[in-house]
Amino acid sequence: MDKENILHKEIDLIQGIITRMANNSFLLKGWIVSLIAVLLALTDQTIVATKLTYFNLILILPVIVFWYLDAFFLHKEKCYRRLYNWTVSNRTTSDEHLYSLDYTRFENDEKSIWTIMFTNKTLFPFYGLLALILAILAIHNLVV
Repeated sequence: MDKENILHKEIDLIQGIITRMANNSFLLKGWIVSLIAVLLALTDQTIVATKLTYFNLILILPVIVFWYLDAFFLHKEKCYRRLYNWTVSNRTTSDEHLYSLDYTRFENDEKSIWTIMFTNKTLFPFYGLLALILAILAIHNLVV
């Protein structure tokens, strides 16, 4: 097998992983919005009946968990992009790490998952807004 075919096969494998990571991130956003909407809709009468004023604060926990998972997938996606770029740049001259999908050598070159959570231009506004809305609803329930 010539080097060009090896390169194409290898970058196809890496691109497949990058695509799965991006898809996971997309699915997480859909799941959290659906989860919050359904729980708020189904528990409206229950909250009033039981005077459970902290329910909205409890709902912030899944938002934080999904936020972390989304940042985790984004971090791994960025590591795989670095692996992709390294493979494209080096495969024609080297057989080092041939067909290796191990991204860990690039982890230190990327921001930490916690940093990505709060600095990413798409994650912070999306999940931060959800958490803010839930906090405002909790404060409203306490006051009313």
